Order: sequence, then C-alpha cells, then structure tokens
Amino acid sequence: MKQTTGSKFSIKPFFSTRNIRAFFVVAGGTLLATLIINMGMIVAARNFIYRDINEIPYRSVVLVLGASVHGTTLSPVLRDRVQAGTRLMENGKGGKLLLSGDHGQIHYNEVDAMRLYVLANAPAIPHEDIFLDHAGFSTWDSMYRARDVFEVRDLIIVTQEFHISRAVIMARRLGMDAVGYAVNQDHFSRGTQQFWRFREYFARVRAFFSIVFKPPPRFLGETIPISGDGRVTWD
Repeated sequence: MKQTTGSKFSIKPFFSTRNIRAFFVVAGGTLLATLIINMGMIVAARNFIYRDINEIPYRSVVLVLGASVHGTTLSPVLRDRVQAGTRLMENGKGGKLLLSGDHGQIHYNEVDAMRLYVLANAPAIPHEDIFLDHAGFSTWDSMYRARDVFEVRDLIIVTQEFHISRAVIMARRLGMDAVGYAVNQDHFSRGTQQFWRFREYFARVRAFFSIVFKPPPRFLGETIPISGDGRVTWD
C-alpha cells in the first residue's frame, strides 16, 4: 500500500525583508508626524509668547499653572511660576489672578499652597482678586475650566519656557485670547531641562489629540465667574 506524505507548510519568517521594510515605513511616518505636530505647535504659539514683562499686553486674567508641592511648600518650578504671576499683577498686567492646580486628594493641595504664598509675598493683591481652580489636573483641564467654569475670555498664561507653547495653543484653540509669559528656567540643571524637553515632546502630541477631539475635563461643575469675588473658591 502506497503511503502518501502529508501536506508541506511553509512558514514565512516574521523578520522577512518585507516586514522589516513595513516596520521602518510605519516608524518613520510616526516620527515625522510627531515632529510636525511639535514644530507646528511651537511655531503657531511663537507670536503670542513673551519673555519680557514690560512687553506683555494687558489681559483680564493671569493664569498660573500648578506644579508639585510638599505640604504648603512650593517646588522651585511652582515658586518661579507664582512669583512671575504676582509680578504681572503688581505691574498692572492683569485684573484677576487664577491659580490652577491639583487638589484631588485631601492631603495634597497645590492651589492652597499657591494662595498662601501669594498672601505672604504679595500683600498688595486684593484677596477678592485671587481665584483657585482646585481641579486643574492637567494643562487641558486648566484651560477648559478657565473658559467654561470661570468664564475667562482673555488671559496671560504663566509657566516655564518648555511648557508655554502647548499651554497657549490649547487656550487659543478653545477660543480664548491667550498670551503666554515664559518663565526663565536657565537656573535649573541641564539634565533637568533636557528631561522636560523630552517629556514635553510627547505631551504636545497628546495635546494635539485633545485639541482635535476636545474631551471634557475630569471635573466641570457650576460656573464661578471670574468677575466675582475669588474668596468663594478658597474653601
């Protein structure tokens, strides 16, 4: 009896020339897209960013973006931002001061630490002009809530150079007349600044999708007009 052999199956190697070529095409396209997003955001924001406080135009609101705190002690990054924001107010560049940050836990409160710093170091700023946004968990959330919760229409955004382009473009794409004050970051170590730039590269890509799809912030809530008394936001 003649025995027949089974069918022969050929398994195409995964690392074939065709697959490797496809991988590099996809990887190259992705890299190019991220580069375009980053450069586009930087260029688009360029005309709205200021580094000299004397050149900054007046806006009705100065928005200071949060960063880490240790109890009620501001991190060096946040201290620089808050100091810059108070200087803007003291120089008549803004009408109201909006401090936006993370207060998502009972024992972690960026905005109250910022408020206490302002009260201790800038007593000339009227208390009723200081507003707190307790749910500024991200740059996008801070911008969205500034517009929809606090009814801000024009503002100066205060943050470091590495972050300012993304923040300004987000605000402007949400329809606000936003300019940015780029806080000097040269006194930080080169390694720290390189890390910020690396992280920001990917953050701009994420911001691009937020701008396109406009997801709501984690929390929204009732409106608190920036034209009112900021002390209602302190609790």
